[in-house]
Amino acid sequence: MAHSLSAQKRIRQNLKAKARNRARKESIKLATKSFLGALAAGDTAKAETELRATVAVLDRVASKHTIHKNAAARKRSRLTLRLNALKNGTAPKAVVKGAAKTKAAKTAANKGAGKKAAKA
Repeated sequence: MAHSLSAQKRIRQNLKAKARNRARKESIKLATKSFLGALAAGDTAKAETELRATVAVLDRVASKHTIHKNAAARKRSRLTLRLNALKNGTAPKAVVKGAAKTKAAKTAANKGAGKKAAKA
C-alpha cells in the first residue's frame, strides 16, 4: 500500500480511469456485436444504422484517448468493408493479423535483394 498522500490519490485516480476505460471498451464491443448480428441476419438497412452507431461510439472513445485514433479508423474500415461486401453480395476479404508472405513473394523479395547487393 502506498504511504504518501499523493501516491494514495494516484491509486484512486487510476482505479476510476480503469473503470471508465473498461466501460468505454465494453460499449465498443456491444455496438460491434449488434452490427455483426445485423450483418449475419442479412438486413442491410439495419446493418447501416448499426454501423453508424458503432462508428459514433468508436470515434467518441478515440476522442477520449481510450483507444488510439488509428485503431478506431482501422476498426471502422474493416466493419465498413463487411457491410459493403454484404451489399455487393460478395464474401468479405479475410483480414488476417500478421499474414505470412507466400513462397513466390518471398523468393521475389530475395531475388530483388540479391540484385541490390550485387550493385553495391
